[in-house]
Amino acid sequence: MNKFEKVVRYIISLIKEEKLKPSDKLPSIRAMAEEFSCNKSTIIRAYQELEGKHYIYSISKSGYYVIESMEREEDNLEVFDFLSASPDLNVMPYKDFQHCINQAIDIYKNEIFSYSPFEGIYSLRCEIQKYLQDFQVFADVNNLFITTGAQQAINLAVNMPLPNKRTNILVEQPTYYGALESIKNTDCNIYGLDVSKNGIDLESLEHILKNHDIKLFYVITRFQNPSGFSYSNEDKKRILALIQKYDVYLVEDDYLSELDLDTKADPFYSFDDTNRVIYIKSFSKVFLPGMRIASIIVPDRMKNEFIKYKFTSDFNSPAISQGAFEIYLKSGMFHTHIEKIKKVYKNKLDILLEACKTYFDDSIKYSKPNNGFFICIYLPDNIKAAYITNILKEQSVYVKDCSDMYLDDFNKENAIRICISKIEENKIDKGIEIISKVIKQNRKRLNYIADNIMIP
Repeated sequence: MNKFEKVVRYIISLIKEEKLKPSDKLPSIRAMAEEFSCNKSTIIRAYQELEGKHYIYSISKSGYYVIESMEREEDNLEVFDFLSASPDLNVMPYKDFQHCINQAIDIYKNEIFSYSPFEGIYSLRCEIQKYLQDFQVFADVNNLFITTGAQQAINLAVNMPLPNKRTNILVEQPTYYGALESIKNTDCNIYGLDVSKNGIDLESLEHILKNHDIKLFYVITRFQNPSGFSYSNEDKKRILALIQKYDVYLVEDDYLSELDLDTKADPFYSFDDTNRVIYIKSFSKVFLPGMRIASIIVPDRMKNEFIKYKFTSDFNSPAISQGAFEIYLKSGMFHTHIEKIKKVYKNKLDILLEACKTYFDDSIKYSKPNNGFFICIYLPDNIKAAYITNILKEQSVYVKDCSDMYLDDFNKENAIRICISKIEENKIDKGIEIISKVIKQNRKRLNYIADNIMIP
């Protein structure tokens, strides 16, 4: 059992034994990391898993707390899970992958019972190299490494020194919480760039790159978490021109490339002719998160630093997962699985967007990606996202307040994130209807209060 699983089971046992009671605050991320002798990112991921399973909830800048009631575990309540960002369990290929694990035990017994190469099993790296060519990612296998999930790849990329010898980091705002927390734990100064409602402002980007000695820019290529935003090919080319001009590197998180319906939408890496893009490809969101397999492509000039940081991080990623995934990928089963889930998630997103169109009036704006897991709902200024999130919890509708996906001092959008990855198709319409009603009811209440305030 790995540290992540130990933390999850430990907290669940405390809750079930009532050592942690409803509304109790969980130990801090720092305290838990020290207790379990692991990285803070492991604790963050475990707490997010518990939040997705409705054992706990988070309050921005305060911490994590135990949910008031676990009755929904007994199916006494209908739950609308727009919070969890893990894959739909109903479309996971457990039996197929189990066969691959059994084969991997036979084929890779030497690697499993000893230390496997810290770069990753060579034959898997070759398979991923071939697989990525379908997404216009053409890389030398000697620059491609296996990491224990995308979180580790992000940690390594933001922490290792780069040739420009700078320390300031630029991130999208809002952005993936796990990446943001990893970057916050560095000694770097962090700058934010708004990419929410209206895409990216290239003038603002150039101003930041010109004036703040940026080391790297962390971007999510497509279906950004939480907004669902994707960069156009033209914007990718312009951004690459700017990072070359100002001697900046780009860390590209291409976690959902498989779901992109636009066959001409290529990653930043495919347009990079100056070796400034560090390309990260995770398989967690489209496959089995517990497998903890991701890949990272590192340019030649920083490869030695990456090798040093990877080696001191964990020696090697689990050989059993690597071997099983290689067999699954090589057999063509992964391709079949992707074609299946692409349709599942597209159908869910279509239902979601149609429900938003039906139930929201013109005062409620929302993002409209063509696929992926996420959209953002932008609330009226007088209805705060944290308040709506808590009201919805009382009706067993779980959404994410986007405020903790921003830097503390950044001008935050008043928004909630909706995720369709785990919710059942037949619950999406009703869930959005409930969200709409709650927003309208609270808007009426606040308007009434405002209209009837007695001014002395």
